[in-house]
Amino acid sequence: MNWRRLGKSSVVALALGVSTMALGTGAGLAAPPAAANAGTATRTERPMNVLFIIADDMAARLGSYGAPVRTPNLDRLASQGVSFDRAYAQFPWCAPSRASFLTGTRPDTTRVMDLATPFRQALPDIKTLPQYFKDQGYYSGRIGKIFHQGVPGDIGLGGPDDTQSWTEVVNPRGRDKDAENGALINMTPGIPYGSAMSYLADGGADEEQTDGKVATAAIDMLRANKDKPFFIGVGFYRPHVPEVAPKKYFDMYPLDTIRIADETPEALSKVLPAAKAWTPDHFGMSPDEQRRMIQAYFAATSFMDAQVGRVLASLKELGLEDNTIVVFTSDHGFMLGEHGQWMKNILWEDSARVPLIVRTPGMTKAGTRSERTVELLDLYPTLTSLAGLPHYDRNQGQSLEPLLTDPADPTWTKPALSQVRGGRSVRTERWRYTEWEEGGLGRELYDHQSDPGEHRNLAPDPAYAATVAELKALLPKGPVEKRSKAVSYDPIRDCLVHPLSKAPKGEAKKPPAGGGAKGSGAAAARVCSEIDP
Repeated sequence: MNWRRLGKSSVVALALGVSTMALGTGAGLAAPPAAANAGTATRTERPMNVLFIIADDMAARLGSYGAPVRTPNLDRLASQGVSFDRAYAQFPWCAPSRASFLTGTRPDTTRVMDLATPFRQALPDIKTLPQYFKDQGYYSGRIGKIFHQGVPGDIGLGGPDDTQSWTEVVNPRGRDKDAENGALINMTPGIPYGSAMSYLADGGADEEQTDGKVATAAIDMLRANKDKPFFIGVGFYRPHVPEVAPKKYFDMYPLDTIRIADETPEALSKVLPAAKAWTPDHFGMSPDEQRRMIQAYFAATSFMDAQVGRVLASLKELGLEDNTIVVFTSDHGFMLGEHGQWMKNILWEDSARVPLIVRTPGMTKAGTRSERTVELLDLYPTLTSLAGLPHYDRNQGQSLEPLLTDPADPTWTKPALSQVRGGRSVRTERWRYTEWEEGGLGRELYDHQSDPGEHRNLAPDPAYAATVAELKALLPKGPVEKRSKAVSYDPIRDCLVHPLSKAPKGEAKKPPAGGGAKGSGAAAARVCSEIDP
């Protein structure tokens, strides 16, 4: 049966209503429950397919979000859908975040709080988001990084994937993977490439890079499956370090136009030790080195945006634009010197906040923005609801469908929760409140109405005691882990001051918290021998 020739309404009606006849008993698309149709006259007009696009370590630094970064393709997507200005990861680190939103459960449920623990250890029978669509009769395809992969170590290999989630997978490998063999410019050479402040303005064409190959494979997968319902996950690797992109993207950002974070020594001295992932501040990088790293991050972002543009253009050329939900997001943010940090896995705004754009033909108000606080956890129930599939009762998020209809919906009062080991944080539209080891290592309260940069900690001020109590009550109940100490880096000796190590100088250690997976780069961590834990 040629689904496309039937027209959008007929395609969706068939997909949702005659599944066993079209695809075989037990394998077809389930009809939506009556409740899903109640009060929604346009249900059969909604798209069937899902194109799920995710960047790696992409903070909300897009042109459409007001950042000085050129992202014309994602800006165009934003003009066609709803952008969420306050969207947050539940655990701002690759593996824990992806395990959370792909299972639709919180980190305290997945029990994934590092880069090695598989989510199926705690949730052996959970249906992941792509698996749920697959079980409903959809083709389920993955290109690149959707579940966790070490970068750059797992590029081309797939990493610890969840094989039962997919019908087909593609693991591209481009010339950037070879750059770690001596070509990278590394400003923190004692740190593995999964965390090192390293970059390369590379040669070659876009299509020779891994993300270029991701886009090419995504286009091929769309073309091959254009006549069937699909859930296709397209996972780009940039702007995760090392920041490798063709030189033309670096040329977009002259160094004299790059502004570094405005962090005074006084402000840095007031940062709680528990709120840091790395010391010293800025890895000891000079202002010029900081500018070069920001330039590289911007370049990698613009390169990634160009590849997204290729995929979206193909979607339109194939006639799939009008019956495909498109989601663009990231697994978490990334600090570019704010509070002296250059990392994720911490509970500042720029680490936990992500871009989130949803384009739903026939439903969204083109070019609108929502200021409501939402979570990546909400994506699973949103997509099943939009596709007219039965609600998966293990989801712990809430469908964003009301905000796609009315981005300013006044009844939406849900806060966003984020956490790392030893830390719990709640974000409302005005406030961020964070506790470290339930307050034993400190508390933070920031008023985003007057202090969007989170520089004035109001938690110790008795005048805000009532606000602290109100926000504290929103934090998840249950035990909180011990907070790991910040990993120190000695920029003079180019080695790590690791509190758990007694290894002699130069011995390879596993990458520290906040970095890539084991084996994620040729540069092994060197541990300063003088440190006695």
